[in-house]
Formats: sequence, C-alpha cells, structure tokens
Amino acid sequence: VQLQASGGGLVQAGGSLKLSCAASGRTFSTYVMGWFRQAPGKEREFVAAISWSGGSTYYADSVKGRFTISRDNAKNTVYLHMNNLKPEDTALYYCAGSPVPWQAGVFSSRIYNSWGQGTLVTVSS
Repeated sequence: VQLQASGGGLVQAGGSLKLSCAASGRTFSTYVMGWFRQAPGKEREFVAAISWSGGSTYYADSVKGRFTISRDNAKNTVYLHMNNLKPEDTALYYCAGSPVPWQAGVFSSRIYNSWGQGTLVTVSS
C-alpha cells in the first residue's frame, strides 16, 4: 500500500483541521491504519489508529476527545479530524498502514510497514 497524506496547514489554537491519507492498492481495506506525528526535536509518537472495518479505534491520551480517526474503504482514504487544536499539536503528521490484525499493539510504529510522506500541522497560540 502506498500512502499520500494531505490537509496540513496553519491554524490558530482552538481551530480545526482535517487530514486525509489516500492509499493505492487493493489491500487497503484489510489494513489497520494509523496516524503518527513528530514535532521538531522530538521522537515520533502515536496519535490514533483504526481497524480495517472502522469498528475499532484507539487514541493517544493527549488527543482523546479532540481528534477522531475515520476511514472510507470505498475511497481508499483514512481521515484525522482534529478539533480544539493546541500549540503542542504542531508536528509533521504521518499516516501509516499495517497488514497485521487489530491488536493491543496498534500504537507501536513497528507493526506498520507502509508510511506516507507527512503533512505539516502548525498551531499558533
């Protein structure tokens, strides 16, 4: 699966953005999909994940209640809806895909074998 993330930009604190990740390949609908982010000078961190059916989701505590991950398998696209953005959400956001079944370790980057190029989100205070 090849992934292309988009939708990043500059937004004021308290604002919203929707990221999209378009996938190519027939196996997208069988993949667990995730979003990760990397802020300047920091390590990449998990943000959210969604099962192949969309029936299960998992979020980092830092974004729970503010971000929503969703997917449209007919469009081969996964989304990250981000509300009430904070300056600490500023980062390069990556989408990732994993062929392994939904499991407790979906927050680990090690299970993902496909990565998009990243889209930059900047939140001003």
